[in-house]
Amino acid sequence: MRLGISTPVVVAVPGVAAPWETGAGIEDLARIAIAADELGFDYLTCSEHVAVPTAAAAGRGAVYWDPLVTLSFLAARTERIRLATSVLVLGYHHPLEIAKRYGTLDQVSGGRLILGVGIGSLTEEFELLGARWPDRGARADDALRALRASLSESTPRYHGAFYDYEGFTVLPHARQDRVPIWVGGRSLASLRRAVELADGWMPFGLMPGEVDEMLAASDIPDGFEVVLSAVVDPDADPPGTRAALRRLRNVGATAISCAVRADNAEHYCEQLAHLRDLGEWS
Repeated sequence: MRLGISTPVVVAVPGVAAPWETGAGIEDLARIAIAADELGFDYLTCSEHVAVPTAAAAGRGAVYWDPLVTLSFLAARTERIRLATSVLVLGYHHPLEIAKRYGTLDQVSGGRLILGVGIGSLTEEFELLGARWPDRGARADDALRALRASLSESTPRYHGAFYDYEGFTVLPHARQDRVPIWVGGRSLASLRRAVELADGWMPFGLMPGEVDEMLAASDIPDGFEVVLSAVVDPDADPPGTRAALRRLRNVGATAISCAVRADNAEHYCEQLAHLRDLGEWS
């Protein structure tokens, strides 16, 4: 089982984000990414929202750093850690737009992209961007098939229900022969989408027992990634941290995205070192 970090600062959900994150900037973020890289963490994350309705911000927050810009900056400051979108909303982008932009990120990072994707959850944001809401699930399925056919190809071809193209060149494209694609969500439909069309599932908002039941009801292929999340405080509560990681491993986690409690960026880096030293995730 591997550990990644649910990157602080880049998303500020009320009640979850720590007070210090409000005043933190890019150098704080880089310091944390470099520490995670040097300590051997597997990946870091960045989410996507273009514009959050003000009425919804009280619940889900209004701060969402752009993932392409953020991950590109962090790619230049790190060497090994993988760069995961968590998640990119498929309905906001044409598959070739994703293939070009994130394929370029894969090139400049030396093949470190993990493409986390989802179908989206904000009707108002879809309407604002001119994206289709009612059939977003079917469109997402088609987009995933198109991405698999296109991410690592200079002359991609795809003929699907919603996306249809041939005779175009996309350079640069992804360096990896097969970019890992993880599907976000919290439903059996999202797990079905992940199993059939991607390489992993990264659910949110589910209890371990719910994840266990959903996985047990599905035919999970070999090598499939189950990426779960935990909030940990390795300094103040080592036993609780070990128990949280063990609980998720026992329900099938192959990787865990850790949100680490901290008082500032320096303390966050110290917490990462303590988390590594617990040794339960190696």
